[in-house]
Amino acid sequence: MRPSQPMMARLRLTTKQVNGGYYKGNRTGSMGYFAKNGSYVIDWKKVRTYVVPENLNEFKLTPFVTKVMAPTKSRYTHEIERNGKIFIAERGLQGKDFLDLWASENGEEVLKQEEMDKEEAARQAKAAAKAAKAPRQ
Repeated sequence: MRPSQPMMARLRLTTKQVNGGYYKGNRTGSMGYFAKNGSYVIDWKKVRTYVVPENLNEFKLTPFVTKVMAPTKSRYTHEIERNGKIFIAERGLQGKDFLDLWASENGEEVLKQEEMDKEEAARQAKAAAKAAKAPRQ
């Protein structure tokens, strides 16, 4: 099985993988500089400021997230038996679900892998039969 594209990406560099003094940040940019004594000095020209509209009650734009949305149902469920009754409960995505989804989207690769597995099993069976026929000394 070949790894999917996200798995083939370069591993992320974290502070645990390098010596002390490494700071990666999170793409927000700097808001100052490190002084010689090791302290951090904020440069107020670099600090981001956000302008809030003055009349929010009359403001025409709405947020991207609504407060009246019903909870989203999970596609993944399992059955629970309690006191002789069977209940259907939601569950999260599990490893088998991911593999099934991956196999459905990459059927060509799955078939190729199954063919390779069958060929390998046939080779092993042939080698075992040959080893069984060979006279022992």
